Amino acid sequence: MAYQIGAKITGKEWNDGHSTRSDNPAACYDSWGDMFERIPSTNGVDVHHDLGVDINYRAYKTGNPVAGGPGSPQLTDEIAGGPFVPEEFQRNFGTEGEGGPSSGVGKGGAPGGPPPGFAASANVGGASAGMAIHKSEGLVPVDDRCASNIAGLYAAGDALGSHMAGGIYTQIGSSLAGSAVQGAVAGEAAAEYAAQTAAPMISDARIAQITDEILAPMRREAEYGPAWGTQTLQGIMIPNFVLYIKKASMMTAALAYVEELRDHHAPMLRAANMHELRLAFETRNMILSAEMKMRASLMRTESRCSHYRLNYPEVDDVNWRAWINIHQGADGSMQLEKQPFDQWPA
Repeated sequence: MAYQIGAKITGKEWNDGHSTRSDNPAACYDSWGDMFERIPSTNGVDVHHDLGVDINYRAYKTGNPVAGGPGSPQLTDEIAGGPFVPEEFQRNFGTEGEGGPSSGVGKGGAPGGPPPGFAASANVGGASAGMAIHKSEGLVPVDDRCASNIAGLYAAGDALGSHMAGGIYTQIGSSLAGSAVQGAVAGEAAAEYAAQTAAPMISDARIAQITDEILAPMRREAEYGPAWGTQTLQGIMIPNFVLYIKKASMMTAALAYVEELRDHHAPMLRAANMHELRLAFETRNMILSAEMKMRASLMRTESRCSHYRLNYPEVDDVNWRAWINIHQGADGSMQLEKQPFDQWPA
């Protein structure tokens, strides 16, 4: 919605690579429930290089399911190529007493080894397909008070592309802590703006026009249901060789499908009730987000953090020490631009 009123959006090429477990791939609590049985660590500080694409690359090269993750045997075979993970971020969930520096406490609280409460299972991907690392995507901040380029529009947490973690997940707890601080800063700044700004006046005619546009899908009877649109989009975008292990030919092909959905099918989505009306607009937003992800991924001709290009496997600090920002052009087309790491947006 912010994009459609002119806001700049960033971080769409980064991926959240969360996997899930093959025994309960779609049941969130069943896959993660035993995590709540862990004994909290009070004396460990970990800096991670998580949710990149190393496990996705392994699946691309060897097939699924991929054994691995907390509680399962350590993967020891080398896979040639793939994304770069700095040595200091390598983690080892070995047997009890053999864990690496990030393994916290072992079974029963013993040092090292896999964290307690994690049952071994094969990992499968797609648990968070379409998402990016916390706070690496969202509205582009134009100052240190969480303001966007739209006057009066502020954001925080996962809605703000602050790049507090950047394109990779770094430290457990940083997402919640950072979002809490940003929420306080954005709330105060927004309140100050509202206090000195007159409330806008919207005519009855304009409100009626907006209402008519919102309810349009409920007046259609023979077009496409939102579930069909969502499932079609997921079939295009979620494959490992499109979303995570990126190459130009596949992304270009996926983008062509997304553009077809955007231009022809999204305007024809129908809704039988208010629940489907919400889903229809969510489907349209997902199509827009998918277009952003493909265009930004095609533009970044390097591999960095959770963005991996099969034909550009190296980090390119000469050309790509920059974020990619996206905005809607005057003609409605999607425009992309670079923002150097050390500069506020123009």
